[in-house]
Amino acid sequence: MKKTAPHKALVNVLGVVYLHTKTDDGGDLYFTRFAEPHQEHLDIKNWYEESWFTRHRVRLLGTSSVYRVPTRRINGASLDLVVKNCRVGEDVPINTHTLEEFVSAEFNSPWEEFALVMEMGDKQVGQRIGWIRVQRPLAIYVPPQRMQLWQSGRSRAKINRIRVRHPGIDLDILKQYKLVYEWIRGKNLIELFEHIKLEIPDIVHHLQTMQKKAFEDLSIKGYHMADMKPEHVILDEDDCERIEQAGGSGDADAARKQADMVYHLLNVGKYSVIDYELLFRTPEHEDRVKASRRHSYLDDMRDRLNPAPLPSHLTRTDILGVPYIFGHAESTGGRMWVVGRNARLFDYFLPERWRKTPSLSLSDDNEVYYTVTKDNIHLVWETSRVGEVPADKKFNAGEIEKIRQYGINSPFEEFAISETLNQLGIHAVYVRAIYATGSEKLERSVDPRRYETHKDILDNDGNPILGEDHNYITIRGYYNGPDEWVSKQEGALLTPVDLAKAVRKKIIDESQSRKLLENVIARLREAGYDGSLLKPNDLLLAVDAKGAIMKDKSGEPDVIICNFEVIWKV
Repeated sequence: MKKTAPHKALVNVLGVVYLHTKTDDGGDLYFTRFAEPHQEHLDIKNWYEESWFTRHRVRLLGTSSVYRVPTRRINGASLDLVVKNCRVGEDVPINTHTLEEFVSAEFNSPWEEFALVMEMGDKQVGQRIGWIRVQRPLAIYVPPQRMQLWQSGRSRAKINRIRVRHPGIDLDILKQYKLVYEWIRGKNLIELFEHIKLEIPDIVHHLQTMQKKAFEDLSIKGYHMADMKPEHVILDEDDCERIEQAGGSGDADAARKQADMVYHLLNVGKYSVIDYELLFRTPEHEDRVKASRRHSYLDDMRDRLNPAPLPSHLTRTDILGVPYIFGHAESTGGRMWVVGRNARLFDYFLPERWRKTPSLSLSDDNEVYYTVTKDNIHLVWETSRVGEVPADKKFNAGEIEKIRQYGINSPFEEFAISETLNQLGIHAVYVRAIYATGSEKLERSVDPRRYETHKDILDNDGNPILGEDHNYITIRGYYNGPDEWVSKQEGALLTPVDLAKAVRKKIIDESQSRKLLENVIARLREAGYDGSLLKPNDLLLAVDAKGAIMKDKSGEPDVIICNFEVIWKV
């Protein structure tokens, strides 16, 4: 019997995107973007299998169940993990409170904890609030077993308070949540001072001073930790070795020198903070976060045609009637054109913001992927097939011959068609950016006509926009409603469903699908375009949370075109 592939889906919880998969034991595993290179290591059989976990785990100091455990060796390498049970909904032990004003603090849910850690450790955010070194959050594992309420130690009132704060959170009071972090190589302050030959009162004084310093640093950067301890401050392994070597003589002067070295590292921010179950934003930073959300990507996208101040590394251009912001992707050596005149949009589409985030394939025939970027933007990216003659199963021999006759559109032609159709009232998905890879394309093109017709259209550096030696990736919006409408919404957005999938889900029937497709092809013909090769999966419906289809002005289902490869101007 053929084994079915595990279910995978992208989920977004409190701004963090997870790749969700079911485990072999029936549990749930949520990978962050940091887990992508380590998914095989993080398969639960490679670290949580009972005999392995019991034999290899090392319990770490603290009031909760926290363990260091290595994974099995995969391709010759093992990964050291920190695995902790989330104590959400439990009473906070009095002895963990270090400041009286935090006596009402409650343990974070796993989703809240990871959201805060990802925020603190994000260098993009850090440019505004001060970047903080953190443990990399890798995964949340939810075993399938359910506990009795008395076993969980959780309060329904506490769980309900979390649900009120974050209505979208899926939190089961009877399930365990295991948070998996990457181990930081180094020592905490207490471990470090075990090697510094000072009197006990002096050690206590230094530890208290350093703990206060770390707490103040967190506060300045926008966070409080209600149970801050010296154990939560980690210095890098190499720095620890240098400090220990400086105490070689073992006298008082050497010990003071070692302590001074630790103070210096703290003063320049060369330390990490761990243990985030009682971490939360300061009121001031909470206000900053809310303000930034109000002036985020959606606002910039709504204003994409309004010129914004242009940095020196970006320029404006128009190609086939579409306005773009042009610049280079420094991380890859590629080039990029972002639709509009708002220069603030450029950074959202840099490849490092979306190429390595978890993605889901949307097509069996070509490279089309849905992802949620590091900035929490829902996008669809597709490798352009310009210069190719596709052999998709959905095309018959006559249709393939027509593609040979007209050729696959270039990315710039696709974007021009999309923009024009929207202006004509024929709905199309919103096109966002075109990315030309820095690396050279290995396969040769079989149809060079587009490269010939585009050779005199130059980028702002004087090079042809379309080169046969590079791949091109088109980036479009994941359609969840009109841009102007989406930017004003605080509730649920619409969900796109292609016509083929809508039939399978019984949202519409086969005859309705066929009629909607024929209507779109007829409207395109009236507008001067040949769209006869469009298929049901090239057209989208937008569906609300109740399953109702978005309607157009005439009261008919609003159909959105999402593929422009084989639409030609007649």
